[in-house]
Amino acid sequence: MPTPTAAQTNAVQGTVAKGYEGVREAFEATFAEERAGHSAQLAAYVHGEQVVDLWGGPGIEGDSLTGVFSSTKGAAHLVVALLVQEGVLDLDREVRHYWPEFAAAGKEHVTLRDLLAHRAGLVGADAGFTLEELADDRAIAGKLAAQRPYWRPGTAFGYHAYVIGALTGEVVRRATGRTMQELYEERVRAPYGLDFYMALPEEQEHRFLTTQPMDPTPAQTRFLQENAPGAHSLSGIAFNLNHAVPTVLEELPNHRVIRAGGPASVGGTASARGLAGMYAAAISGLNGKEALLTPGTAAEFAQIHSAGHDLVLGAFAAFGLGFGNMSADRFPFLGARAFGHGGAAGSQAFADPSTGLAVGFNRRRFAFREDNHAQVTRLVRALHEAASI
Repeated sequence: MPTPTAAQTNAVQGTVAKGYEGVREAFEATFAEERAGHSAQLAAYVHGEQVVDLWGGPGIEGDSLTGVFSSTKGAAHLVVALLVQEGVLDLDREVRHYWPEFAAAGKEHVTLRDLLAHRAGLVGADAGFTLEELADDRAIAGKLAAQRPYWRPGTAFGYHAYVIGALTGEVVRRATGRTMQELYEERVRAPYGLDFYMALPEEQEHRFLTTQPMDPTPAQTRFLQENAPGAHSLSGIAFNLNHAVPTVLEELPNHRVIRAGGPASVGGTASARGLAGMYAAAISGLNGKEALLTPGTAAEFAQIHSAGHDLVLGAFAAFGLGFGNMSADRFPFLGARAFGHGGAAGSQAFADPSTGLAVGFNRRRFAFREDNHAQVTRLVRALHEAASI
């Protein structure tokens, strides 16, 4: 049998609505820039109607699921937004009201708003976490209740990469008696039929594709080595490099214990359809069901609460409440109230209420961040331009 050509291997499949042909062209162009073996998915909705459903590369289908890392934070904090909208949670109430054990080591005045805005200073634990602990939000929360923050809460912000979902999830559990994962399944995923799981059921495992390791160029390898954080730096603590067995980020979703536990910060699995569908459900409604969020709630959670130098990432970042503000940070051509969350391997998902656009992008191979950002920016720009006509 002859060896397939690059064009055959990376052939883009799927459909786009009239007026979105340029999006398909932009998606096809990304494969010419990637090394052999690249696989990706792209989906988009406008006002609840699907306008893009594309995939390409070896081994991937439109309904394949991959680990989406921190895009999971969007699913988790959609649950929090719903509970705030319904009056179950109060953003300005101190966390200790819901979770008394949290009021230790200088954290007694931290509010739910502070947690959501990455301002609590509680980015990790002094001794780090085992893999089993990272898979269990209650274990993370139990350890962090007594932990002293790494900066005085409210004075600065830094990305709570592995723990923010556990912190906000414990508030949810104390207030409702239900876990974040249970509420997401019951209130969001199942009713809207979304291919975005916070905890992946065993019967869906056959659809899961392992995350492939990054394939950096020699120059990229040097850059990564020269900029690697120290194990006990803020970044090292936030990414659990300070544990006796440091976490290898790109391998996280490949552990069944992570997929099954579905930690609310990093444990989700999804297709691009599921990523985009969730944000469509949030702002526009989907499959005949009404929008999950009112315009006022969406605006509150998209409103910038922390912007500037992120102490963990060491770069500019802009956060709303549990979500990133996509216009201020990644995509300046979007509406000022666009909100969403990306994931470490290169996934991206968001909603832009100004155009009704909801987007999901997913890839299998762990990306070199700068290259992936340039590609995704072109895709999002093409989607935005088509949706704005």
